[in-house]
This record gives sequence, structure tokens and C-alpha cells, in this order.
Amino acid sequence: MPLDRITTFCVGASYAVALVLELVQLFRPRPVQRIVCVGFAGAGLLAHPVYLHVQRPSLASEGGSLLFIAWMLAVFYVYGSVHHRQVAWGVFVLPVVLGLVVLAVTFPAESEATSLLAAFRGERFWGAVHGGLLLLAAVGVCVGFVASIMYLMQARRLKLKQPLGRGLRLLSLERLEEMNRRAINLAFPLLTAGVLVGIVLLIQKADELQGLTDPKIIGSAVLWLVFALLLYLRYGAHASGRRLALLTIMAFVLLLVTLTSAHTVQGGGP
Repeated sequence: MPLDRITTFCVGASYAVALVLELVQLFRPRPVQRIVCVGFAGAGLLAHPVYLHVQRPSLASEGGSLLFIAWMLAVFYVYGSVHHRQVAWGVFVLPVVLGLVVLAVTFPAESEATSLLAAFRGERFWGAVHGGLLLLAAVGVCVGFVASIMYLMQARRLKLKQPLGRGLRLLSLERLEEMNRRAINLAFPLLTAGVLVGIVLLIQKADELQGLTDPKIIGSAVLWLVFALLLYLRYGAHASGRRLALLTIMAFVLLLVTLTSAHTVQGGGP
């Protein structure tokens, strides 16, 4: 198939088939079925960057940023499926990946005139750095969201004294809490650096800014405050894992709102 024939439908369909196979695997586990499942996800994982390279959706746009985050999460899924073969990894990760792809399609396509590497070499260098830092932080939020959903599910099963060795197999609460902690610890400095670079860019482009009510400025500021609160509750107040999981889910929802909001300053990143 010519590379320019690859569409978001091809990418999303690969992830959708992999998700269906993951769900079937819960009730009728088969080794071959697991291989086919990872194969379809791998096909989507390969088609995904090809689409990004050929179509060059702007990572500063809503659709482009969502597609990039979905690609990073797809990498996370394939890694987890190989590393944790006995865990129902894809049942939680793939819906997020597929949801991000579908959400990206709902926004008008905006193509970037130059490649991503060229953007890092040109005058828009700091804009690309700003956007890249925020996108990587967003990936950390998504990983924390997945870990939080799994944590709440496992905690409920333990509360109801359901057998953990059959059906939906998950990591222990300790490992899920550790995954959430690492995701937030990595995302917070990236988000902080991205916000600081963004502040400098806003000072330089003050004439293009329609006040401080820009949706993405407000969203980024509130998201940073939520991250700061998460770190305080974890290390200062020693809050329960359930409360931290709920706050991480709230941060994920806020992230989606921020990513899908229009930005009044162009060229500054997502």
C-alpha cells in the first residue's frame, strides 16, 4: 500500500481489532490469539508514525497533538503487553488510544508545512520545544490515568473479595500506585518547563494574545496546579491511593479539555 494511502481509519481500525481481541482474550484465552492481538496493535503502531510523517498534521493543532499522544500510548501498550503478558493491559490502554484517535478525527486537519525536525532548527525552535515538553507531559498524564483506572478497579475487587487469579488480571495495588507515581513525577517537571517556555513566548507575542482568558493558558495553569496538588498530597499529606487516583483522573479530563481548546497564539505549541 502506498504510504499516502494510510489514513486515520487504518490506524484506528488496527487498534480497534486489537481491543476486540483483548476483550475476547478475557473469556477465551489463547496464546495464538494474544500474538494476533499484539500483531494488529503493532500494525497500527507502524502505520501511525507513517501517517504523521506523510500527512504532517501540526502538533500545535488539536488533532495533531491528540494523534501524537495516541502514538506514544500505543508504544506503551505494546511494551506492556510483552512485559506483562498475564495482565489485561490492553483492556485499559487501548480504549484510551482509540479514543484519542477518534477525538483527533473530529477536528479539522491542519498540515505542517515543514517537518518536525525542521521546526526545531528554524525560528520556531522554542515554540517546538514548548509544544514537545507539553506533549510529553500529556503522555505522562495519560499513563497515570490508565494506572489510576486499574488501581480503582483492583481496589474494588479486593474490597468485594473477588478472586484475582481469574478473568481480569491486574497488577497489584502497590505496583499500580508506583506506576502512577512515576508517571506524575516525570510529567510534572516536563509540564513546568513547558509552561515556563510558554510564558516567555507569550511575552514575546503579547500583541497576538487576546488577554489571559485564552483557554489553553487557563487550562495549562490549572493543570499545573493540579499536578502540584497531586505531589503535595502524595509526599506532604500522604493521601490515600484512591484519592490520588481520582485526582489523576481529574487531571486527565482537564488535559483533554486543554488539548481540544483553541489557542489564540499561533506557532506556540499545543
